[in-house]
Amino acid sequence: MRRAPITKRAAHTIDITESILNWTPERSAQCHQTDKDQQFTNKSIPFHFNLDVLDLDQCLENLYKGQLLSEPVVEQLCFRLKELLIKESNIVHLQSPITLVGDIHGQFYDLLEIFKIGGYPPDTNYLFLGDYVDRGYHSIETISLLIVLKLKYPNRINLIRGNHESRQITTNYGFYTECITKYGCDSNVWSLFTDLFDYLVLAAIVDNNLFCVHGGLSPNVQTIDSILVIDRFKEIPHDGPMADLVWSDPDPELLNFRISSRGAGYQFGINVVNKFLQLNNFEKIYRAHQLCNEGYQVFWKSKVNTVWSAPNYCYRCGNKASILEIFDNMKNPNSYRFNVFDASPDSEKEFIRLESNIDSDFDVFDNSDNEYGNGTNWMDFPNGSDAKLIKKAPYVEYFM
Repeated sequence: MRRAPITKRAAHTIDITESILNWTPERSAQCHQTDKDQQFTNKSIPFHFNLDVLDLDQCLENLYKGQLLSEPVVEQLCFRLKELLIKESNIVHLQSPITLVGDIHGQFYDLLEIFKIGGYPPDTNYLFLGDYVDRGYHSIETISLLIVLKLKYPNRINLIRGNHESRQITTNYGFYTECITKYGCDSNVWSLFTDLFDYLVLAAIVDNNLFCVHGGLSPNVQTIDSILVIDRFKEIPHDGPMADLVWSDPDPELLNFRISSRGAGYQFGINVVNKFLQLNNFEKIYRAHQLCNEGYQVFWKSKVNTVWSAPNYCYRCGNKASILEIFDNMKNPNSYRFNVFDASPDSEKEFIRLESNIDSDFDVFDNSDNEYGNGTNWMDFPNGSDAKLIKKAPYVEYFM
């Protein structure tokens, strides 16, 4: 596989503002659950950092180990990424070679498996198609890693917004619970991340002829000009073109549009696809959003393609996953491939370990073996209220 050429790297340090200078570990308080017998204390300071600069390399080193970043570090990362994303259009234009990644849904170890298979940044360019959080056990680690990679390699990593990058959905499908469980009820981490989600772009165009989006098409979007004028810096609305882009799905039995059974967006057929491709001079549409047992799905002679990158979805579906590797212009049939893979062995071991520890009584934040002495490693975590979450979840609702 031909890798992307290496270019000069940008500086990897970020200035810290006054807020981090005033932060102390005592800022975090105990999180009292409804069940008074279960209490959690936030002690998440995974490494010592220079108060004058934030070292992205140090952040990456810790994130690759599965360690949480402290809340002030998360705050600064989100602030800096918003500064970067606000300059981007609703649609980003990209060139091959590039690798497309579908839904990840907090399956952190499977994200690491993707990098092992497809290449670590910056050796490989990546376009992520959304749905980074919810469902899996490690949404925070997943989105934190992607944020740092985007800041360190802004021209190598691109992030599209999915339907789960919203306040309403993350409140109901796991991310909110994970944030308060890992950081404490008084934490603003969930708000920091969800505010950042408002800045993510809505679509991408690769090599001027491949349209990439999380969900699908909209009756309110005939040309890409209709996407460019959307005000994206807000919560995903219940309807309208922005909602359709992150919620809609192809249906091989349809010709035109039909209201989606998901409760948001539309199902669309071949006539809609042909018209959109013709008006915009595109050849294909690539999207994510739907579970595929084989890791990907091709519609209408590959005019529409689904990429799904969460293997063994919710740790119980048994499906394969894939990434789409585009080597050069898609007119050559050998210029791209769906690279199919199974769940990471670490992901499987993690699920088994978490399930077996549901009733354990060990200290949730026992970091005696932590290299950094005072950090929180989620791999040492499940107990208390989150054990209840694990015991009930992840329930698979395919429409989300």
